[in-house]
Amino acid sequence: MRRCGELVAHIQNTKTQYNLPGFTKRLARKYNHDGVAERFENPEVRKSVEVDLAAIASLNQILNQLEWHIEKTAEQHDYHTLYLLRSMPGVGLILALVFLYEIQDIKRFPSVQDFSSYARLIKPVKTSDGKWAGKSNGKIGNHHLKWACNEAAILMLRESDKAKQYVAKLERQYNKGKALGIFTHKIGRAVYYILKNKEAFKMDKFFSS
Repeated sequence: MRRCGELVAHIQNTKTQYNLPGFTKRLARKYNHDGVAERFENPEVRKSVEVDLAAIASLNQILNQLEWHIEKTAEQHDYHTLYLLRSMPGVGLILALVFLYEIQDIKRFPSVQDFSSYARLIKPVKTSDGKWAGKSNGKIGNHHLKWACNEAAILMLRESDKAKQYVAKLERQYNKGKALGIFTHKIGRAVYYILKNKEAFKMDKFFSS
């Protein structure tokens, strides 16, 4: 996936160098490749872009096969949990798999605060003899879970009007970055309770709490 991103970035940078109009569709998808290379008049540049596009298509074919294999394995391993995670708007197969395998067993987190700290949604708290002793390094924890929560938040904002209204309300109290951070933390808390209570996501309950 990173290699695909690099190839797309190379095509985008080449387009910028030649002052061409922006692409309106995602180049990571093969069905959006028609006419892309033809934009470049220089035959050597056009050939370079064609090679990039062919590599993207080839890598996507490998990724599709790999995703299919991982999905089938995950379904056999814990189909019910995978289903519960995908009940949250914005959480598709990839994000559900990240949550499933990076969390493993939700019972290892005594509280939602412990989970939020592990997922880097809040700064970890240091304790001494059971008492609060300040905040520790914010990089402690699982960066894959933080990424997954961020992605889930962004995707839910795209799909849900309620989510947009909720974040807009937060933005009136805080700045845009803070509002998105609060919303992302809320997503993480929802994931925790979905797994702990073995219940599907409920939109009304999510925005009422």
